[in-house]
Amino acid sequence: MTDCRHLMGTHEIRMLLGGITRQRVYQLTCRPDFPPPAADLSQGKVWYTVDIERWVADRKDTLFAVDPDE
Repeated sequence: MTDCRHLMGTHEIRMLLGGITRQRVYQLTCRPDFPPPAADLSQGKVWYTVDIERWVADRKDTLFAVDPDE
């Protein structure tokens, strides 16, 4: 059986990324370079924590970049 501490849902992704909006999490998870979900449950998708942490670490400069026009 898989240890649930190794999985995260959209809420945990939001918190990992500093409390971003649910809409922004949806946008990110729809990107073609976002890791595929480990499972699609009735409560929503879940991902392996290690995949998400690696994805964020590889993109931290661009994910948190501030648009100078805003």
